[in-house]
Amino acid sequence: MKDKTLLDNVQIRKTNCLVGLKKIQDSSVNLVFADPPYNLSHAKLENRKSNTGGAFYKVSEKWDRFVESDYESFSDVWIGESQRVLVDVGSIFVCASQHNLGIVLKSLEKSHFVVKNIIVWEKPNAMPNLTRRTLTHSVEFVVWAVKGKGWKFNYRELRKLNPDRQIDGSPKMLRDVWRFPVVQGIERLRNGDGRALHPTQKPEALVTRCVVATTDIGDLVVDPFSGSGTTGVVCLEQGRRFIGFELEAKYVEASKKRISARARLIETNTKK
Repeated sequence: MKDKTLLDNVQIRKTNCLVGLKKIQDSSVNLVFADPPYNLSHAKLENRKSNTGGAFYKVSEKWDRFVESDYESFSDVWIGESQRVLVDVGSIFVCASQHNLGIVLKSLEKSHFVVKNIIVWEKPNAMPNLTRRTLTHSVEFVVWAVKGKGWKFNYRELRKLNPDRQIDGSPKMLRDVWRFPVVQGIERLRNGDGRALHPTQKPEALVTRCVVATTDIGDLVVDPFSGSGTTGVVCLEQGRRFIGFELEAKYVEASKKRISARARLIETNTKK
């Protein structure tokens, strides 16, 4: 199998998510996986001498800054467009923190989504608490919601991804608390200075669970905020079609390189 065959099914489009979503036909997408801006980049905070995993830099990006009312409107629009493009048995996963979770839930309700689970992502290597005024924030959330009745849920396949087992060794259903470290090591995309290329890169293992749970091979997955390309890589690995929207040129370039490299690796392994 040639790279071109694999890569034909995985597209990164440099465009605003609202523009990109509007070009997708009604009821044509099986899953929307979204890691939207959390609207947290309002104060710079860093600790270059952290002893708990290296230098720490709080997310501080222009794309993550909104006036509160604008953020609510933006959420309403992109989630509304996601509802339009999804098939009737389709799902949406939206990443969130405690800071924007309420807005995400409200926007999903406005678009008549039904929330099935609020997954807690527990991070054992969470960023340190520099303010010393709160408990250390060590979790994020992934809201799973469905468009209509009869939603797709691959129960048996999902059980296979659970490292925990029943007493007799048989597969066990995943619970709604998932423990993954913040992305590090070779999975982490980095700039030339060694700092993380994208501040909110999600673990491939986390995205894999969402994709496997709610889609089949050949289904179409859309990521409105493609970022470092994690969802595209997962779809490539799992045989799903993918369209990702990303506005920042550096992320588009990096994610395309990442996806191409993974396609070559898959091809190599297939030939063995």
